[in-house]
Amino acid sequence: MACLNFDDLQVVGFTLATAGLSTLIILPFGIALAWLLARREWRAKSLVETIVALPLVMPPVATGLILLHLLGRHGSLGIFFQKVFGTEIVFTWRAVVAAMAVMSFPFLVRTARLAFEEINPRLEQVARTLGASPARVFMTITLPLAARGLVAGTVWAFARALGEFGATILVAGNIPGRTTTMSVAIYSDIQFGQEDHAYQLLAISAALAFAAILLSNQFSKWGGTR
Repeated sequence: MACLNFDDLQVVGFTLATAGLSTLIILPFGIALAWLLARREWRAKSLVETIVALPLVMPPVATGLILLHLLGRHGSLGIFFQKVFGTEIVFTWRAVVAAMAVMSFPFLVRTARLAFEEINPRLEQVARTLGASPARVFMTITLPLAARGLVAGTVWAFARALGEFGATILVAGNIPGRTTTMSVAIYSDIQFGQEDHAYQLLAISAALAFAAILLSNQFSKWGGTR
């Protein structure tokens, strides 16, 4: 197997960077929503659960088409970002991050929700009876007890972001040096008959995904019910 060139390293680094950024962006929202789903009952709960799960069952290209409509120049979010920040989203690195975030969000929410549901509610109730505020209970009781599960969910989301392709290709395209991720590069190589190079990137992608999933599984095992 030939050595990776600068362009290959750029693609790998770009993929890791955008996957990491997308995971950081969804982290607070995912944890907050997971806690609400695990600990509260509210009227629109089933609707929210369904919307969050949609990227898991819809074709990724369908999700990408929705993002393209929302984030495009004439889309509601696209117009907002253009007016407020003076920047475009589609066919830029921002679109890559957006696609990764949307596709990995359900993985974080589902895993984090399970982590919160495994916590014995009595521990939180005891803390409240002793005068702790809801915020303090969450920060000192709930969050530490769910920490390992939350880390596992974060790693799962990161792993999903690394492999994202369908939504990314629609909303970000394949612009060398700007929006090309490992998955998109593999697809492009296959199209142009560069199979050996595609297998090189595939090996790297598989190794990163394997390491992320292994780490996530370890955290899940270590973070049993308390």
